[in-house]
Amino acid sequence: MSYCVNCGVELDDTARFCPLCHTPVLNPNQPVDAAAPTPFPEEPGQVLPAVKRDAAILLSAMLVSVAVCCGVLNLFLRPGQTWSLYVIGAAAMLWLWLVPPLLARGMHLLLRLLLDIGAVALYVAAIALGMDGWSWYLGLALPIILWGGALLLLLGLVLRVNRHSVLTTVMVLTGSIGLFVVGVEFFIDRWLTRSWDPGWSLVVLTVCGGLLIPLLVVRRVPSLREEVRRRFHV
Repeated sequence: MSYCVNCGVELDDTARFCPLCHTPVLNPNQPVDAAAPTPFPEEPGQVLPAVKRDAAILLSAMLVSVAVCCGVLNLFLRPGQTWSLYVIGAAAMLWLWLVPPLLARGMHLLLRLLLDIGAVALYVAAIALGMDGWSWYLGLALPIILWGGALLLLLGLVLRVNRHSVLTTVMVLTGSIGLFVVGVEFFIDRWLTRSWDPGWSLVVLTVCGGLLIPLLVVRRVPSLREEVRRRFHV
């Protein structure tokens, strides 16, 4: 058994250099065993990068297979019901979420958000088709989806400009939640009573506004901002 004269690490009988400090091994009493296999590879190996195109094809094949199998099964199992539309819609939504970002290198954030919103709208449309509920889809579900999508696009634009500001991210997210809840109540009231009588959404909006005030103060005062960053490691 040999040890490195420089760092003292234990050396294998096949070692020509120290694996830690790369000092040459010169031991006349114990020559290097060149016939024995080395305990670790002498040349660094490389892992081939995953091909995004192949991953996209695999995901597409899996989702299409699930959708087709459920559609065929629906023809024999409860043919009077269109339960397979829920699975087909979910498969289409997952495809829009996963496959285009893999194929399009450097896809713009806004385009990706639009695809995500369209995927959700498509899935809910499949549910409405299965339940014969185009009236509630067009009058209630689609407006809520578009309202949430608009706020999500606004959030993406703000975060794209201020991507390094955690306080700005929390402020915009808090305000977006309050506005989204107000919009949800508005569309529900318009759908049910054809009028808008704000109630519970104002409570949520008030809470969000109450949270925004101290966050805005912290963001505007440098000493408070540095204290928050130091304590919360942001």
